[in-house]
Amino acid sequence: MGKVRSRKETGRLYLDFMYAGHRCREQTALADTPANRKRVEALLQKVEAKILLGDFNYAEYFPDSGNLKKIEQKIPGSQAMSTHGNTETPRFPDFADQWFLESKIQWRNSHVRNVTSILESSLKPAFKNKRVGEITKADILAARNKMARRKGRGPSGLMAPKTINSHMTILRMILTEAAERYDFTNPYLNIKPLKQQKVHIEPFSMAEVETILKRVREDYRNYYLVRFYTGMRTGEVDGLKWEHVDFERREILVRETLIHGKTEYTKTDGSQREIPMFGPVYDALKEQYEATGKLSKFVFCNRLGEPLDHNNVTKRVWYPLLEHLKLKKRRPYQTRHTAATLLLASGENPEWVARTLGHSSTEMLFKVYSRYIPNLTRMDGSAFERLIQSRVIDNDQEMGNETE
Repeated sequence: MGKVRSRKETGRLYLDFMYAGHRCREQTALADTPANRKRVEALLQKVEAKILLGDFNYAEYFPDSGNLKKIEQKIPGSQAMSTHGNTETPRFPDFADQWFLESKIQWRNSHVRNVTSILESSLKPAFKNKRVGEITKADILAARNKMARRKGRGPSGLMAPKTINSHMTILRMILTEAAERYDFTNPYLNIKPLKQQKVHIEPFSMAEVETILKRVREDYRNYYLVRFYTGMRTGEVDGLKWEHVDFERREILVRETLIHGKTEYTKTDGSQREIPMFGPVYDALKEQYEATGKLSKFVFCNRLGEPLDHNNVTKRVWYPLLEHLKLKKRRPYQTRHTAATLLLASGENPEWVARTLGHSSTEMLFKVYSRYIPNLTRMDGSAFERLIQSRVIDNDQEMGNETE
């Protein structure tokens, strides 16, 4: 994937892209300004689109280029690379860029960013000197072993198996497409993903939830109450807008998720759902509307009306609160696990719980929360509603007794 760069010596913009297995740099006379960058980026997009369609005439775009002779040697009156024979297939970085351009139209913005990172930091460096038809199973396994020795967020301080598998999935997709397009045997056949350790959830008890909601900062009480009693994902609750809060039907409509400060389509189609406003959730959202309803389109926002920065909130509010309460340090995502376990422990039907949480099936539910499923009786949220309402009544009575 090409880039627009600026020369340090002159401050002039130039195009940096791959064509016919050759790295091409084409200078412009434009200074590095935002307006000029847009012009050159538009030109680069046209060039790469032409290359992708096999309709690029180098001399037409860069008639005075010193690269023309090199390109003509690469392409003696025909396409740069033949599809006959593995040694004549394109280099991996070039084909990876082509595959990316062809595929990204179907992806969410967050996935585009993830794949870009995987290609640039991992896969293209690993196979930079290889043509796609030359890559062997041994090459793939060697690259995977090298990833396993890189620093990461796994328990050992290295890349976690889940992360490695996600990188390898992109590699498999690229090689599968290349093998089909250039008619060679896919070297990725029969390579199984690394085994991942079972995830052990650490949900909060109902008593701990109540303690947290009593002691948390007042301006974040509604935020955490909604998280605990709906099981919404971090991006879903942070990206929740007032237009998706239906007070009349007492439902939260999950339609978007917040990623890097911008809302986009939810994680999957199955994540699109309606969540009942259980117990105090309705009252909390009514109260929240009085605070932010006229300030922002987002339900939970900062003083400027912008959506919350979850990393900032976690560091400034969540972890200090757990430490103050002497509770075990747990990620905010455990609020979702807490909602799931409370729903299941109250006797709600797992299929209904799965839909409420945005799972496409109960497989994940039984895999992660099996020990919290006592029976299969109810399927409408009434059990969970009674559970938290009873706790509210009990707490009110305790407070009444204290004041007498």
